[in-house]
Amino acid sequence: MAPSFDWWTKESHRGTPVVVKMENPNWSMVEIDSPSEDEFLSGRGNHGRDKGRGKNAKQLTWVLLLKAHKAAGCLTSIASAMFGLVAIIRRRVNSGRTDSETENENQTVKSRFYSCIKLFLWLSVILLGFEMVAYFKGWHLGAPHLQLQYLLSTPLMFRGVFDWLYSRWVLVRVDYLAPPLQFLANFCIVLFLIQSVDRLILCLGCFWIRLKKIKPVPKQAVQDLESINGNAEGFFPMVLVQIPMCNEKEVYQQSIAAVCMLDWPRSNILIQVLDDSDDPTTQLLIKEEVHKWQQEGAHIVYRHRVIRDGYKAGNLKSAMNCSYVKDYEFVAIFDADFQPTPDFLKKTIPHFKDNEELALVQARWSFVNKDENLLTRLQNINLCFHFEVEQQVNGIFINFFGFNGTAGVWRRKALEESGGWLERTTVEDMDIAVRAHLHGWKFVFLNDVECQCELPESYEAYRKQQHRWHSGPMQLFRLCLPDIIRSKISVWKKANLIFLFFLLRKLILPFYSFTLFCIILPMTMFVPEAELPSWVVCYIPATMSLLNILPSPKSFPFIVPYLLFENTMSVTKFNAMISGLFQLGSAYEWVVTKKSGRSSEGDLISLVEKEPKHQRGVSVPNLDDMEETQQQEERVTRKKKHNRIYRKELALAFLLLTASARSLLSAQGIHFYFLLFQGISFLLVGLDLIGEQVE
Repeated sequence: MAPSFDWWTKESHRGTPVVVKMENPNWSMVEIDSPSEDEFLSGRGNHGRDKGRGKNAKQLTWVLLLKAHKAAGCLTSIASAMFGLVAIIRRRVNSGRTDSETENENQTVKSRFYSCIKLFLWLSVILLGFEMVAYFKGWHLGAPHLQLQYLLSTPLMFRGVFDWLYSRWVLVRVDYLAPPLQFLANFCIVLFLIQSVDRLILCLGCFWIRLKKIKPVPKQAVQDLESINGNAEGFFPMVLVQIPMCNEKEVYQQSIAAVCMLDWPRSNILIQVLDDSDDPTTQLLIKEEVHKWQQEGAHIVYRHRVIRDGYKAGNLKSAMNCSYVKDYEFVAIFDADFQPTPDFLKKTIPHFKDNEELALVQARWSFVNKDENLLTRLQNINLCFHFEVEQQVNGIFINFFGFNGTAGVWRRKALEESGGWLERTTVEDMDIAVRAHLHGWKFVFLNDVECQCELPESYEAYRKQQHRWHSGPMQLFRLCLPDIIRSKISVWKKANLIFLFFLLRKLILPFYSFTLFCIILPMTMFVPEAELPSWVVCYIPATMSLLNILPSPKSFPFIVPYLLFENTMSVTKFNAMISGLFQLGSAYEWVVTKKSGRSSEGDLISLVEKEPKHQRGVSVPNLDDMEETQQQEERVTRKKKHNRIYRKELALAFLLLTASARSLLSAQGIHFYFLLFQGISFLLVGLDLIGEQVE
């Protein structure tokens, strides 16, 4: 029986095999068998176990060594990654330029705003340390009523110095800090709900438009215009096309070429290139481009102002003072980075036919670089909602919306009756739209007519653009309020202008977004007696972000970054709103948005197809273009790129991260995650880690 028993134990599988695989190719794979349960229970097989005891001990030593090596490798990788991250941040901080070094804003105003944020930051750091000590001493940080119960139940003689101090702090919070903070929080919540209802109504209006397939239809169809060849004067009115630009050498060729290819009788169109560039090289390049198109038969002129006052509004106003402008009935405006399709005028001008009350036809923007980086994707979400929901709904139901400054056609008579272009604000497009609306003119928005343009690819350019877009409306509101009240339009239109167009969408939105989520929410972590419900922090913002992203469904994976980034931009929008409302120095700042000169593939194909018609096969201009392009690329490669360090965003990042640590002590899950990710978002933006770096 013994031999058979030995044979059975020899062939049977003893235990579970353990496989250890090393990353080092010089070591082989080792298999270790643990003793079977039968051997331990019966006591048999001791001689085999004794025989292999030395071997198993050696293998176990190898396993322990391999595990130790693996743990050491993980720790080394984590440590190297942390050191690398710290080194990257240090290099960015050392080589970066702060926003105070790169901007021309009123430094007194900026320093005050920054000082207020720093005050909140240092206060939160001190309170966090105070609360951590209280936490380890047994205070219940998550429940204010338990704190008071502990405070009242503990005799004074048994309290230490710290307990006495913390009990005084709790009473101060309850009696003096919590009531005003809760009142401000409730006030912002009410504003938040009102703005959310407005956003929901706009979305329902857009859904109704899609359901009923409502769209502006010209009284004279395009195909009827093309079928009539006898009377070109009646159906192809005189159109003046204006291209204002300023030091935009990256995009001038694209915009001039696209406008010169508009399908319209050349005798009935005049193109004005309104160059406000102060760079002599850029002026020469634009002038040569205009001369080249003049030789090819385009009706185009070049204008350069000697006295460059009033920015874009002053440029347009100067161009409208030309004597020959009176011969043109309509004025189309395109910024330097816009590329209209050849049939743009044929899709917009017919809406003016037999509609004498119509002043403006606005087309939608589309973007050639919307997928360039995360920043452009997030901008695309915002602007898709703006055009498809806000502009379209307002255009269909009330025939009024803010002119977008470009990709639109104006009736010259409406411009003149409304007072023309004024240089009093940095939003001359909104200014002329409001004044035209007060004079009874109507607007039409065409959601199916698109004009391609560029989005800012760097956070620096986007930030300056948003500052101008949010300070200008507050300037305009101060100036237009008396005119709105005295105007002869209906009470409903006055209420829409004052409460919806200006106050709710231009003032209240940036106010509550910054105050509620960047100031009040962190403070409620240190004053837990004032509370923000979870639905305010999470559910309502998520729902609003979902509504915003519906017009661009392909951007749905970016819904969380979009929500965080919108709250991050609230500091810039709030600062701009305050500057415009109180007429501070930075409210009058105008910075031309940096362009990269990107073209879509469709534009390049259409350009090639149009070249034979305009006889652009001359070799010399093409060689010059290639040489100029090579020189520009060489200059770009030689330029050193700098990242910006944004102090306000960084201060708010540390404020939110400090508040998230405090919420972790009180086990507030939703608040903790929101503050943590929002703080990280502010940190990334503050270190200029989103978008392209600027030159």
